Amino acid sequence: MWHQPISSGRHITYRVSNKLNMSRRRHGRGKLPTEPVSFEIESLSHEGRGIAHLDGKVAFVDGALAGEQVSAVYVRRRGRFDELKTIEVLNASLIRVAPPCEFAGLCGGCSLQHMDSDSQIELKQSVLLEQMQHATGQSVDKIELLPKLLDATQFYRRKARLAVRVVTKKGGALVGFREKYSSFIADMDDCKVLVEEVAVLIRPLRSLITQLQGALNIPQIEVAVGEELLNSEDAARSASSDSKLQVALVFRHLQPLCESDTQSLVQFSQEHGIQLYLQPGGNDTVYKIFPTDSVERLQYFLPEFDLQLNFHPMDFTQINAGINRKIISQALSLLELSEEDTVLDLFCGLGNFTLASARRAEKVVGVEGSQEMVLRGSENASLNGLDNVEFHAADLFKSIESEDWATAQYSKIILDPPRSGAIEIIPEIAKLGAKIIVYVSCNPATLARDTAELISAGYKLRATGVMDMFPHTTHVESMAVFDAGRRLQK
Repeated sequence: MWHQPISSGRHITYRVSNKLNMSRRRHGRGKLPTEPVSFEIESLSHEGRGIAHLDGKVAFVDGALAGEQVSAVYVRRRGRFDELKTIEVLNASLIRVAPPCEFAGLCGGCSLQHMDSDSQIELKQSVLLEQMQHATGQSVDKIELLPKLLDATQFYRRKARLAVRVVTKKGGALVGFREKYSSFIADMDDCKVLVEEVAVLIRPLRSLITQLQGALNIPQIEVAVGEELLNSEDAARSASSDSKLQVALVFRHLQPLCESDTQSLVQFSQEHGIQLYLQPGGNDTVYKIFPTDSVERLQYFLPEFDLQLNFHPMDFTQINAGINRKIISQALSLLELSEEDTVLDLFCGLGNFTLASARRAEKVVGVEGSQEMVLRGSENASLNGLDNVEFHAADLFKSIESEDWATAQYSKIILDPPRSGAIEIIPEIAKLGAKIIVYVSCNPATLARDTAELISAGYKLRATGVMDMFPHTTHVESMAVFDAGRRLQK
């Protein structure tokens, strides 16, 4: 396991001068020592930070790997632990690699670029298994593992929120992610995580915003990327070689833009071939100004299921298209769908799993908290000629027993809740008696908690595994499949 109990760690040695020790005691918790301190890292935390002990306190060290000797500086001091960042690696781990992005040490968008990709996914799997063991009491070596789902580790991110700020001493506007341990925006002009079509826009966006009269009133740019077919053939031909990416940028502005600024934004969009939206208030104020058509939609394709899904740039969609396709394929394979199945898809969004399931099942019901997403799902069902799908809006953080759709019989269930999980309705889901449940999660802690509830309700955990939806970050995307116990079998 990557994360070892702090209390059982071996002796940690580090080199600190007497002068530095005195300085640190003088500063106490009020001020940070300014001189670097050298020590050995004993293990990794769930967040991928090195763990050591300094002056009898736990220290979490950004940019350090287990077994390494590093030199680091303090960034925060707290009552029970301190936080530091590595400034020099004195004895490197075998899994350390050179970060692909030159801004990795500054930008807070990624935290694991210094760890090789295989070790990153192993860390994420260990986090999932530790959470599962803790919640269910099942030994790690008794839990069956699903294959790790992997895809491109660079230029994968299709959704992002870029912060914007004019900083005179930096020569103008900064556009990008925030610095680690800071609210400042990283001084960056490239990114190895955003899709290339967006990464190449960072430098010209900085120049564009610097020249705008209302530059101080633009705090952020929402990025959404869809796919556009290069020919008129159907979605089944929409592999990467047959499509290109379409970028949409949504400029948030706190005050109305003057006519010249608006024209500058339109001209920029024309030159770079992007869709341009403005956002003067909340999400419901977003509107498109270029191109001047009335279609406020992007789209992505699921070739395996011959599907095109349309979405608004502000809609929630998965940020990693390659992994999303693999997740859907694996989930539906685990569900063992047939033409006799009736499927319930909870937290269905705009129909990511719902519509794919409808290609293989007799009927699919998708349920989502957002009425807007329900409308989008119905729109996509019609677009793809599917008449065996229905969508409903419901608060899935409250009892579902009174909902009409919850009184139906379902042979298979898909769950894809937010980070908080689905604990409020897990008992009611279990009562529906589905033969197989597939749970897709963005938080292994709540997945493990809900797994324990499903087991208590009579389900058996068949297998679980991780998907690398967010390479170079500590975000863990996971999946679990459950089979109904005998007392739940119909």
